[in-house]
Amino acid sequence: MVIRNLILAAIFTAAIGNSGTAPVSERAQARIAKEVRHEIVMLPYFDVFDNIEFRVDGYNVTLMGHVTRPTVKSDAENVIKGIEGVENVSNQIEVLPLSPNDDRLRVALYRSIYGFSSLQRYALPVIKPIRIIVKNGNVTLEGVVDSEADKNVVKLRANGVSGVFSVTNNLRVEK
Repeated sequence: MVIRNLILAAIFTAAIGNSGTAPVSERAQARIAKEVRHEIVMLPYFDVFDNIEFRVDGYNVTLMGHVTRPTVKSDAENVIKGIEGVENVSNQIEVLPLSPNDDRLRVALYRSIYGFSSLQRYALPVIKPIRIIVKNGNVTLEGVVDSEADKNVVKLRANGVSGVFSVTNNLRVEK
């Protein structure tokens, strides 16, 4: 009898603890993720040197990545807060430090990668699929390419730019 009462009490307590939050359907999460992705690419100063990633957990959105301008970080947070259903936004985006040398490297990397004949097709879309992140002379490549060969060529082109200390190739191959 005592054990049964303890079990019922535990079930009742668990039910009360969970009653404040409604479960989030996969469909609702997918809608929120789609709207977040749309709002990010529509940011007015979001460019090839910025990379914003996000995670949707229920009605909470976590923003991560790197941007060159503080306004892009704050704009991203503000537009995501305006999406219907989003209750909380955790903005963990890092604003890259101001550096004339990093700015020079960004331009040189852009020209080296997107100006190379076999990679020029990646320069056609408005939102470039290869993101170039430069922090203190260290380069991180993010985004998507069509083949392993393109991934390797992008890394070689980035390594060939004078003044680059290291290249981290996080490009994904998708068909």
